[in-house]
Amino acid sequence: MFAHMASYSGDDTTGFQSPAEGYVEPVLDLMNALGLDGPGLYPMRVRTNGLRRRRGIHSGDIIVANASADPTNNKVCVAFLAGEVVLATLHETPGGWAIERGTGELVPVTDDVEVWALVKALVRTNV
Repeated sequence: MFAHMASYSGDDTTGFQSPAEGYVEPVLDLMNALGLDGPGLYPMRVRTNGLRRRRGIHSGDIIVANASADPTNNKVCVAFLAGEVVLATLHETPGGWAIERGTGELVPVTDDVEVWALVKALVRTNV
């Protein structure tokens, strides 16, 4: 059916060159795109679905935790709560800072709760 295509060598081409012919997009560098070369930045694999419904963070996702970030209202954070590492949403309340767990429970930041880092970026590997 396409027998005439078998002998095509490309020397009978007509038309114009592509304006993008000389442009080649560079290889995507995730270290650079996510800013992982900065101080206090740590990639972490999520092993819970606690914030799946509230924030869309799934088990298996990779987050970039920024341990040098200043506390910011309504940001996802990595916290230590009673010896357990948790993902939560950080809230500024009239009584001070608190974290909201995936269950909706609001826990005041006290000596028993340490906010370690804010989540800077999310990489989803299972789509």
